[in-house]
Amino acid sequence: MFVHILIVAIIHLCSIPSSSAFLPPSLKPPASSKIFSAASEVMPSNVQTLVDQAKSLFDSSFGADVDKNLPNYCVSAPGRVNLIGEHTDYTGGYVLPLAIGFNTVGYGCGSVVKKDSSESIKCRIVSTNNPVAEFHVSPSLEASTGSNKWVNYVQGVVLQYLPDLKEDETFIFDLAIVGDVPLGSGLSSSASLEVATAVFLERILDSHGVAYCSAKDAPLSEKQRKMERAVRCKLAENIFCGVPCGIMDQFVSSAGCEGKLLLLDCRSLDYREVSMGGENASSSDAPVLVITNSNVKHDLGDGEYPVRVRQCKEATDILTKMNPS
Repeated sequence: MFVHILIVAIIHLCSIPSSSAFLPPSLKPPASSKIFSAASEVMPSNVQTLVDQAKSLFDSSFGADVDKNLPNYCVSAPGRVNLIGEHTDYTGGYVLPLAIGFNTVGYGCGSVVKKDSSESIKCRIVSTNNPVAEFHVSPSLEASTGSNKWVNYVQGVVLQYLPDLKEDETFIFDLAIVGDVPLGSGLSSSASLEVATAVFLERILDSHGVAYCSAKDAPLSEKQRKMERAVRCKLAENIFCGVPCGIMDQFVSSAGCEGKLLLLDCRSLDYREVSMGGENASSSDAPVLVITNSNVKHDLGDGEYPVRVRQCKEATDILTKMNPS
């Protein structure tokens, strides 16, 4: 049984920050950047620190030769804790997670450009713990191995958004990534990275008037966008990173809301927000969640997780045959 959770806080549910992948209006944007806001006005001070760190990392890594004509974007996506529903997301059951106030923040610039044979059309990413990595976006992009595997979580998401472009178009961007979601702790740092990347790409698409390939006839609602984003990020992790995860982590990082749990039907992807302590509970009456630490590191792509996924799916198949309804 997995219990991989890091002690990070004692949380009053009513004060959990918005899990929208946008930063709030109260944050002052770094010079020349464009900030996308959540509806919530509540956000922990640690996010402003992450924004400053991301801007600094961007400047030190790309500042000398970045395209000054491209708009800058700053995006954020949270980690998560699951309250009820272990191993039920990839078997089509219900889960009840919540977003937490630990985030991945991305700061960068990018555009949609015409393909050519030039080596200058490339994407560059850097993180606090990893040097600059460069790649060209194409359907034939291959996954990285070894110490550079973290890049796959970004590249996999990029490939999920590539079909939105015309056949002769591709992405070009520079992106600096920082975060305080503890790695390997069971707080979904990978999903947080994927969703932050997805929102960054969506800002680029929006700036070029590009619609989702799945929504050419009519624009998606905000709820539909959150669902679409989660599905794409899950596919990125399944296909490009080789991790057989369900959709819970990406979904709550994309669609979570301040002060709410998220009751998600992983089969239909229908969801609703759930308040703990009642809709009218005051901050002093709201439940407190304590996240504890097993000091065990894990990687969903390795170890027992793929085994557990296979076992649960086999059990689900057996039970479905016994009770088809």
